[in-house]
Amino acid sequence: MIWIQFLVCAALIVYSGSRLSAYGDIIAERTGMGRTWIGVILMASVTSLPELVTGISSVAVYRLPDIATGDVLGSCMFNLLILAMLDIKRRGSPISAVAHEGHVLTAAFGVLMLGLIVMGIVAGPALPSIGWVGIYTPILLIAYFLAMRAVFRYEKRKIAEFLTDVSEQDKYARLTGTGVWGRYAAHAAVIFIAASYLPELGGELATVTGLGRSFAGTIFVAVTTSLPEVVVTRASLRLGAVDLAVGGILGSNLFNAGILAMDDACFAQGPILSHVSSSHAVTAASAVAMTAIVTIALSYRSGKRWLGFTWDSLANMSLFAAASYLLFRLR
Repeated sequence: MIWIQFLVCAALIVYSGSRLSAYGDIIAERTGMGRTWIGVILMASVTSLPELVTGISSVAVYRLPDIATGDVLGSCMFNLLILAMLDIKRRGSPISAVAHEGHVLTAAFGVLMLGLIVMGIVAGPALPSIGWVGIYTPILLIAYFLAMRAVFRYEKRKIAEFLTDVSEQDKYARLTGTGVWGRYAAHAAVIFIAASYLPELGGELATVTGLGRSFAGTIFVAVTTSLPEVVVTRASLRLGAVDLAVGGILGSNLFNAGILAMDDACFAQGPILSHVSSSHAVTAASAVAMTAIVTIALSYRSGKRWLGFTWDSLANMSLFAAASYLLFRLR
């Protein structure tokens, strides 16, 4: 029954996540904000809604900081794996060769925020706290808002010409503004409800399988809550909107790091990273390395493939597999 409940939650998240991406695309047109900005901000936050709900309910209701931390960091790894796997399926030039170089800015902020999380996990109780939250929590939130401001100003200056390339306004002309926002809210509610059950189910799966909460949070829960990113990224690449796909993935990782700060604020027992397994440092460090590989690929912009693989997709798939194996051994 636990597996059935888990799969039902996953199915609901996939379906509503796919619908949310469509309505988010419409909102981008109706508001004139553009798909690149929507990819980094609105769609990144929407597709990360399961991580937000899962994290807060994990610490505030179930008191499972390992599930919350594993979900956030595991989702960061899995998001980058999504890009690698879809790059293999993509025909023509690799994603890193056609995506705008401005995504390096988002990736660099991701390395910064994830690096702070690694420090928080490793240093633990040695770090000062502000009340019951760690010193890293306000720093992560400040870094997130600085990243959003920097990305917005950069895109406004450099990528405005891309926004009209993937317009689908005629396709959505039959939908009213009220109907779009209503359906958007309805699917957001479905994701909210389905994701709220994931922490308890993840904890029960950890007990039933004997895999441990760190491993279960990183693999089972993180993969499930990242399913909306899979749907959105695949749809964006199918439309040819590469920058929307890359911006959504890197923006989701920034939002995920911010989620951990919000989880810390909701965890009344003390700084959250002082109450989790040290094995999460493996996940965070792996996410840093995978983001660095994406950054190098976006800068180097190699158009070569070997047997369908690009060097960056192969490297990130290997890192994900190695990190998963280490987490299994450390469970």
